[in-house]
Amino acid sequence: MSFWMSVLPELAARPPLPGDAEADVCVVGAGYTGLWTAYYLARADPSLRVTVLEARTAGFGASGRNGGWCSALFPKSVSALERSYGREPALALNAAMEASVDEVGRVAAAEGIDCDYAKGGTVVLARTEAQLARARHEAEEAAGYGIDVRLLSAEEASERVGATGVLGGTYTPHCAAIQPAKLARGLAAAAERHGVRIYEQTPVTRIAPGRAETPHGAVRAPIVVRATEGFTPRLPGLRRAIAPVYSLMIATEPLPASFWAEAGLAHRETFSDHRHLIIYGQRTADDRLAFGGRGAPYHYGSAIEESFDRDPRVFAELRRVLGELFPALGEVPVAYSWGGPLGIARDWMASVGLDRATGLAWAGGYVGDGVSTTNLAGRTLADLILGTDSSLAGLPWVGHRSPPWEPEPLRWLGVNASLRLMTAADATEARTGRPSRRAAFLSRFLGA
Repeated sequence: MSFWMSVLPELAARPPLPGDAEADVCVVGAGYTGLWTAYYLARADPSLRVTVLEARTAGFGASGRNGGWCSALFPKSVSALERSYGREPALALNAAMEASVDEVGRVAAAEGIDCDYAKGGTVVLARTEAQLARARHEAEEAAGYGIDVRLLSAEEASERVGATGVLGGTYTPHCAAIQPAKLARGLAAAAERHGVRIYEQTPVTRIAPGRAETPHGAVRAPIVVRATEGFTPRLPGLRRAIAPVYSLMIATEPLPASFWAEAGLAHRETFSDHRHLIIYGQRTADDRLAFGGRGAPYHYGSAIEESFDRDPRVFAELRRVLGELFPALGEVPVAYSWGGPLGIARDWMASVGLDRATGLAWAGGYVGDGVSTTNLAGRTLADLILGTDSSLAGLPWVGHRSPPWEPEPLRWLGVNASLRLMTAADATEARTGRPSRRAAFLSRFLGA
């Protein structure tokens, strides 16, 4: 169980599907994607019969375990989107992502969801010369698009995040820190208030046109939405659709005011640095440090097991890096540790869509940037399903079809080799101060 879920009052699971049923829309998965989709459908048309099926409990997956960054980050950069779709569509998607950050806060306030929403922005530190070069490039590129990413001096970055060895950084205001499990649980309750039926403890074993099958019965519906993200490979025929890669996190107990006087994060800025192997953190509303990162291996055959949620080696490395960033932590122990799978499409491109011929809809491939992207997906799916002529339905990720991942063992070799390469690149850059050519090549290969 994640820290986020463990500090909430324990609730009894919702009942499973009682037997065969009918709906106008059947949503598979009660994470953010499924819940936002159901919520916006019910708000737009209260007469719709919307049913959500969940294998465990609402928010059990990444929605209740993530780093709590409600950001405008999209898996593909604006420059990569421009190369594929053109400048205006790329900027339109970026603008929609920025608006989604505020939309999550708006709905949370409107529905009385106390998810500790604090829009303090994101600081990405530069702690080596190679990282500083990337920070400068990112800020320059953003300026060329009119996107608000500011280059920070060493002093400016340190004022916001009192970490060690800071040479500079970047800042964007388009991110809010949240308590993700509170959002997931509150969103499920809000959807139910608007007439959505949520059945938990109901794993879907097969999705087909007009039908979602479970051990308890089948739900027949003209529209079936797949909102399963990292758990997608468990469905028949979708083993190679998404690669489930694990991200792990740790959290401290609440830290004293003396620590925060040095560490900063006064506005609950989310923080990271410009290394290749992603790290991410936030100051929680109750003054803990919650910190996570990649580094856990991809498991052969897209396997997903609860034992994979815990990797002592990765937890120890996260604690080491956190102590390196904030030496004032001293010997403060890790109070919570957890993890879970996120979904990566082969071309690193999130997508959303509806096949009118089959009635099958989908959204996913967020690469760990799903807190606000799911909101955009939910609103977009609602427009597509209802046939609403909106600007969202014309965004470049709509209808995108990612190619399948390679069969094993190529998939296992490729994903884990990439993780090793990024780790080695960071070590080389820290030692030499020069950008890693191998890491740059891999980024270009992935189309970032």
